[in-house]
Amino acid sequence: MRVTAADIGSGPVIESLQMCRTRARGCLLAGAIGDALGAPVEFDSHARIRSRFGPAGVTDLVPSPYGPAGLVTDDTQMTLFTVEALLDTDPADLGDRLHAAYRRWLVTQEQPGPPSDAEGLAAESWLYAVRAPGNACLSGLRAPHRGAIATPVNAGSKGCGTVMRSAPFGLSSQLPTPDAVAEAAIVGACLTHGHPTARLAAAALAVIVRYLVDGRGLAESVSAAIELVSEHPDHEETTAALRGAVTAADNGPASATQLHGLGEGWVAEEALAMSVYAALTHPEPHQLRAALLFAVNHDGDSDSTGAITGNLLGALHGEGSVPPDWAAQVEGRDTIIDLAGRLVEPEPRSSR
Repeated sequence: MRVTAADIGSGPVIESLQMCRTRARGCLLAGAIGDALGAPVEFDSHARIRSRFGPAGVTDLVPSPYGPAGLVTDDTQMTLFTVEALLDTDPADLGDRLHAAYRRWLVTQEQPGPPSDAEGLAAESWLYAVRAPGNACLSGLRAPHRGAIATPVNAGSKGCGTVMRSAPFGLSSQLPTPDAVAEAAIVGACLTHGHPTARLAAAALAVIVRYLVDGRGLAESVSAAIELVSEHPDHEETTAALRGAVTAADNGPASATQLHGLGEGWVAEEALAMSVYAALTHPEPHQLRAALLFAVNHDGDSDSTGAITGNLLGALHGEGSVPPDWAAQVEGRDTIIDLAGRLVEPEPRSSR
């Protein structure tokens, strides 16, 4: 259910808005925690993770090469700049707002700290941290033209950098329907990645999040997203990966073997499928902690699969499911909570 300004006033609608808020906060907060859990082991094999942390692998927030436990990476940084673009209203074109927002993120990767006239997220010094940003994200935003389907940048790239930042599209009250959510995510993905799978995997995640926030179950939301994405050209890699995740989840309890069979998460459809599998095999609110740990203990892009799994289960269960000890430690918590709450307000306001 999408709430508009005209709807405010009735008890059930207020309750629905409150539910949207808690799910939005859960989505972004759990995503940031998954990112922070995976950051210390992003480039480690599963064997290396176990040799460092024991047979169970990572079991808690731990220090990373970037500093103390709880620090996030470019996954959370770009997600927050996606939110800022969605909160903005000037210019009217969302693609222009997204491009401007991601270019503001690019500045945080190129300068040591915020300039004196910076506003919004660009004024927050903690975001000026370089933590293995994706090459396609950097080069796409440095391109002389704005990437689009018709004028692609990084035409062959389908890295997971599109998916890990796209959950906010599913949360935004600016986007009234799942089709609008998908189209917005596609526009955002094309700014850095030109491969069809990169944009359609981003759209699929955003649509799943929208269905979850609107009250559908996880399996139903995944199925509906597959159906919606199937209407787009060149969907085959994305929909096959999602169907593979569903089939793997139907085969029994969570299995590292099944997870590894879905990929390593460096490319968009693999990161999405692995995260969907982790969520489907840990569907209960009390399993969110276990789901995030499962999602980061593998060969491959651990911070991205952790972040996306957190997005999914946080949107499903809401802020109350997020482990409070981890929520207290994750970097940027206050900013994340504030932006999430504003994202589902009936009339988003300018971020600048």
